[in-house]
Amino acid sequence: MPANDPFARLPQAASFTVTSTTVTDGAAWPPEQRSSGLPGGKDTSPQLSWSGAPNGTKSYAVTVYDPDAPTGSGFWHWAVADIPATVTELPEGAGDETGSGLPEGAYQLPNDARAARYIGAAPPAGHGPHRYFVVVHALDIPSAGVPADATPAVLGFTMAGHTLGRAVLIATAETPA
Repeated sequence: MPANDPFARLPQAASFTVTSTTVTDGAAWPPEQRSSGLPGGKDTSPQLSWSGAPNGTKSYAVTVYDPDAPTGSGFWHWAVADIPATVTELPEGAGDETGSGLPEGAYQLPNDARAARYIGAAPPAGHGPHRYFVVVHALDIPSAGVPADATPAVLGFTMAGHTLGRAVLIATAETPA
C-alpha cells in the first residue's frame, strides 16, 4: 500500500485480490463513478470482483474512502456490510438508492453525506489529486452487527478485530481549479 495508507495503523491482515471492469487500480475514476454534481458524473458504484480471500472468511464488507478530503477525517463515499461469504462480485450500480444490486442480507450504511448509497468522487476544485481506497474486507464473522444507520467509521471500528484480509484498489480524482 502507498505512503499515508489509512489502513497502516489497523491490525495486519492478509492480502487478496479485487478487480473491476469499471475502474483500474492506480487510474482516475471514470466519469460515471464520479459525483453527479460534476460534468458526466452519475454516482454509479463500480463493478467489483474479488478472489483469494483467506480461509475462514464468513462475510465481506466493502468501503470506498477518500483520506485526502479536507476534513481532518477523510470522507467515506460508500460502505456495505454483511455481504455473504459466497458472494465474490458486486455489479456496477449496486450502490444505488435501493441497493438493488446487493446480495440478500447486505446493506448500505450512510456515507459522510448521510446518504445510504454510493456517492462519487468530487474533490474540491484546485485541491489537488485525491486517492479513493476501494476495499473489500474479509471478515471472520457472518455479520458485522452494526445498525443500518451507523457510520462507516463505526463499521470500521467493529471490523478491526475481525478482519482476516483486505483487497485494495486505489482510484484517483482531481477537479481543476
